[in-house]
Amino acid sequence: MIGFFIIIILGIFISYGLKKSRYDKSNYKKESGNSYWGVMMDKGKYGEYLSFNALEKIKGEHRILTNVYLPKENGETTEVDLVYIHETGIYVLESKNHSGWIFGNEKSKNWMQTFQNGQKEKFYNPIWQNKTHIKYLIKSLKIDEMIVKSIIVFSDRCTLKKLEVHSDNVKVINRYDLKKTIEKIINNSPKVFEGGKIIELYYELKPYTCADKDVKEKHIEKIKEKQDLRFNNKDTY
Repeated sequence: MIGFFIIIILGIFISYGLKKSRYDKSNYKKESGNSYWGVMMDKGKYGEYLSFNALEKIKGEHRILTNVYLPKENGETTEVDLVYIHETGIYVLESKNHSGWIFGNEKSKNWMQTFQNGQKEKFYNPIWQNKTHIKYLIKSLKIDEMIVKSIIVFSDRCTLKKLEVHSDNVKVINRYDLKKTIEKIINNSPKVFEGGKIIELYYELKPYTCADKDVKEKHIEKIKEKQDLRFNNKDTY
């Protein structure tokens, strides 16, 4: 019996070692600087990690950046979860780790998350949220908005029940459809960047990644202030 438990424990340690080693060698670790446990214990970061891995498998010259803190005119920052720079354009990903059923309309300020017990929660329209990210990305890179695509990626734990999306350059999907969705866009899009330009854009954005603790805390503080404002103002819902 003791030998059996020793084998199980050894198996657990070996599995952990292999997963951690794979993570430490990953490009996501190099780009984000996040620790293994920092990602595994955070649903948001883990979701970004999974999306990053899916993007890496797509063919064609590309570069990927994560957690890009772009400056705004008022001194604040806007955080982009993932930026995928490909031969066919720039794909800006907003990652959502909701569960339950998701209802939303591109034109509505708030969307709805419904749980099995009937509980409902409103959340800010992620298309609008990503539109802000794209606005400052375009401003930073000085590029044409026509080559930028907005991809809203929900976790596989939720069901996209009823969504109304009208813009051609916006996709709202579950993570399991990420690779297939972007590949479909790529197959129907012309090549707009050469390899040298992709690298140039990557290094223009790179200084805005791996933000220090002060930048992250200020960013989170501003988000909380805006959330409190929306909560206290019934007209915003």
